[in-house]
This record gives sequence, C-alpha cells and structure tokens, in this order.
Amino acid sequence: MKFAFSTLGVPGLSVPDVLRLAVEHGYHGVELRAHPEEPVHTGLGLVERADVAAAFKAAGVEILGVAGYARVAEPGEDGPVIDEVNSLVSLARDLGAPFVRVFPGGGTEQSAADADATAARRLGTLARSAADAGVRILVETHDSHRTGADVTRVLGTVGHRQVGALWDVMHTWLGDESPVDTFAALSPYLGYVQVKDIASADDKTPLALGTGALPLAECLEVLSAEGWDGWLCWEYEKRWYEDAAPLPGLLEPGREYLSRLLSRSG
Repeated sequence: MKFAFSTLGVPGLSVPDVLRLAVEHGYHGVELRAHPEEPVHTGLGLVERADVAAAFKAAGVEILGVAGYARVAEPGEDGPVIDEVNSLVSLARDLGAPFVRVFPGGGTEQSAADADATAARRLGTLARSAADAGVRILVETHDSHRTGADVTRVLGTVGHRQVGALWDVMHTWLGDESPVDTFAALSPYLGYVQVKDIASADDKTPLALGTGALPLAECLEVLSAEGWDGWLCWEYEKRWYEDAAPLPGLLEPGREYLSRLLSRSG
C-alpha cells in the first residue's frame, strides 16, 4: 500500500513545505485540501496549476486527490452543486490527481430516500465529465451517509466506474459498522482509505496513529486479507483543533506505525 497525508493537518502550508514534509518522512503522496484559504484551490489559474503539478512531479510525490467540500445529497437546486463538483474535477485533471472527494451532506430536513435519490441523480450527471477528465469522484463516508452501507445505496444506483467511495475509518466506526462490513459494502467502489485516530466518540481531537480508540489494526487486517493494495491517507484534522499536536513531528512515527500493522497482517 502507499501512504499519503492530507494538507488538512498542516493548514495554509506552502506547496514546497508540504513536499518537503512528504519527502523527509517517506510519504508517497498528498491529499490536497481544496479551499480558498489553502495554496491550492479551484480559483488557481492554468499557469499556477501547471506549476503545482510540476513541483510535485519534480519531488517524486503524487497528488492523491483534491478534497473538496461539495455536498452531493444536500437539498436544493442541482446546478450549483454540479458546477462546484465540476470545478473540482477540472482542478484534479489539471493537477494530474486521480480523485476528487465530495461529502454526502444530506442533512435532516429530507428523508434518507430523498437524499439518496438527490445524490445519485447529481453523481450520474457528473459521471460523464469525470470520465472525460480521467478523474474519479469519491463520496466519503461522512455526515448523512456515515457507513459503507449508506454510501453503497447511492453508488449502486449510479452504477458508473467514475463514481466511487472514500472510506473514512472514523465515521464508519461512529456509525457502528465493523471494518469487515464496511469493506464488504465498499470494495466494488473503493478509491482510497482515510486513516486517523481519536480518543473517543465524544472527543474527536486528532491523536497520533495508534494512540486512540479507532480500530486501525482491524481495518488494515481486513484490507490486507482481501488483497487490497491502494492508498492509505492520514487525515489529521489539525485545522479544526488548534490545540492538537503539530502534525510534522508525528508523520514519521505514523508511517512507521502503519507499516508495522501491514507487516503483522501479512
């Protein structure tokens, strides 16, 4: 498996500094948080996008994906959501990134069936532009669709290769879904896996990998047993928890921890 980390853990850090961290600590790739407060976002011009792609290529580090904030199941008109996702797809294409992350965002003001239908309709529309761009749109296990079973209801309806799933191990755990069940649901659609650690369901402050409550060993055991050989991306949510320890000092121990788990899993 390949290891990446999200720039959510080092908010606002320049591209050269992100690349330095990746190279120094042995990470194969980086997930770029696409937000105006970050160096890489949908407002970048073509020259700037080309410069970012060239910098990653020169460093030998892959851009795993563009982590956007579009909510494909949220109530309202389809147009703004489709435009937002298409802008993320275009950014990923220009950067040479294979994936775009979106959220479900179904909310509480509609039924689960209506949220599923909304997300499936929009993603079905978006699948063609994603295919043309050579980018996969991944729905993260998150908020209204926290478990693999939740996300699979949508993806099974869409039925297009360019629309898949991102497994966030915290949210499936919070949804009381076992790693075995999550993988069984998402395996036909799985793009990559976000790993992290927290103290408890009531305290989601990010912790060093292996020091919290999340079943990381079980997750990696399932992935290894099933022969899955994709990306593990550490999403350390420093942006939302200012008192959390700085990520740079945790990167190498985190990679070593994941490597040990994979070795034990065979």
